[in-house]
Formats: sequence, structure tokens, C-alpha cells
Amino acid sequence: MRFAREMIPATLLRRYKRFLADVELSDGTVLTVHCPNPGRMTSCGEPGRPVWISDSSNPRRKLRHTLEMIRMGRTWVGVNTANPNPAVTGFIRRGRIPELAGYDELETEVRTGDSRIDLRLCDAPGRRPHCWVEIKSSTLRAGEHAAFPDAVSERGRKHLDELAARVAAGDRGVIFFFVGRADCRRFRPADEVDPAYGETLRRVVAAGVEALAYRMRFSRRGIELVDRLPVDL
Repeated sequence: MRFAREMIPATLLRRYKRFLADVELSDGTVLTVHCPNPGRMTSCGEPGRPVWISDSSNPRRKLRHTLEMIRMGRTWVGVNTANPNPAVTGFIRRGRIPELAGYDELETEVRTGDSRIDLRLCDAPGRRPHCWVEIKSSTLRAGEHAAFPDAVSERGRKHLDELAARVAAGDRGVIFFFVGRADCRRFRPADEVDPAYGETLRRVVAAGVEALAYRMRFSRRGIELVDRLPVDL
């Protein structure tokens, strides 16, 4: 997936009020930019780190620029949670994810129960089983593991239960962890952050929900799918 907008280098000064960040450009200009990430950004929000920001070129937008990624060690970490869904959709359509290949149609933001699930893959209109895919962005690193979530996620647990309900109804249900950093070798639930999420994930996987974790590499040009990571439950 290639980024549509040019990236601008900067240095992170601080991230605050959840969706705001101050960055400094190479000429010393300080900008307040939109930080599209509702999590804590633990292990990827350290002040003084190099970042890339994008320019919307929209002068009417309250915050014209967006924080896209931060460099941690040798790795760029993607922190814009608007990127995983279109990236995964593109990878599926190009057959890059074998576990989700072979479907004729792909729908986005499909309502089921009290939730919307990110993707529904179908063989043909009206044919079953469908494959329901919920995508979660993982930026937290714990040793060699990528982990999710980095904040308590009641909504995330609700999505897991909806996937389990679809499996019980005869469909496939897949929780897809989009690992937005290339410096992890495995994936696990972040029990130390939200033990209830880990318990729910294990329960729904035992009930037939499939857990996939794929590692990505970020650069100023775009997002590259690297490989599938083992999931340790």
C-alpha cells in the first residue's frame, strides 16, 4: 500500500489529550498535529523520536497535519489507525493473505448484532459461509512479542463476541492483528494491560474464531506486508 500524500519529517515533542501531538520541523517550526490513535501508544510515543507527518492540504481542517509513524530504534511504527483497514483490504484483494484468499466479494463495515465488523468476505451474493474479519492495530511491543491492546478495550471484547456469534451461526470469524512494526517476532494478547481481553480472545478462539497476526513494515512511501507471526495464547 502506497501513501497518497507526501510525508514530512519532524521530531515528536509530546503527545497529549489523546488525539493531539506537538512536533518540530527541521526549520524549527512547531506544529500541533492530529494523532489518530485512541490507545496509550506505549512503546511508540517517546518524545524526541523522529516522526513522519502527512499534510492534508486542506486549509479548512482544524489540524491540517496528521501523525503517521514514529521511529523506535531501527523500526518505523505506524500509529495512524486509519491505515490498517485499507491496507488489509488491498492485501486481501491482491491475494497476499492466503488464509483470506479465494472469495469473490469483499464488503466493508457490515453490521451484525450491535456492532459493525470491518470486513465480510463472500463467495457470491447470498451464498454461505461468509467470512467476517475484524482488524485491530497492534503497536505495543513486549520483548519479542507484539501485543494488543495497549489500553483497556471493552469495544474490542465486544467485537470478539460478535465474531464468535457468527461462527456459531455457521460462518467464519477472523480477528486480524495488524502489527504496525517490523521488530517483533510473535504476537500475544496484552494480559498485563487488559486481562479481560486476553480471556475473551482465548475463549472465542476455542469456540472457532481464527486469530491471525501479520507483521508490517512502514516507510515514508507506504506499508509493506512482511509475514505472518505466530500467535501465542
